[in-house]
Amino acid sequence: LALVNEGDSITIDAHQLLLQLNVGGDELGRRRKAWKPPAPRYTTGVLAKFAKMSSSASKGAITDENLFG
Repeated sequence: LALVNEGDSITIDAHQLLLQLNVGGDELGRRRKAWKPPAPRYTTGVLAKFAKMSSSASKGAITDENLFG
């Protein structure tokens, strides 16, 4: 979502299981170079600790990756 801008054309085809951003490769390259990660939403407290210590949601957001091998 970081490279998608307001007004971009997106194709959604449920039958083909397709979600496609209709933007040229050159434009995506420019956007990728200009992109900067957002500042952390939480910098103190429990949520900041969890954000720092946990893995990504795609990996289960666990706080100890070695615990489950």
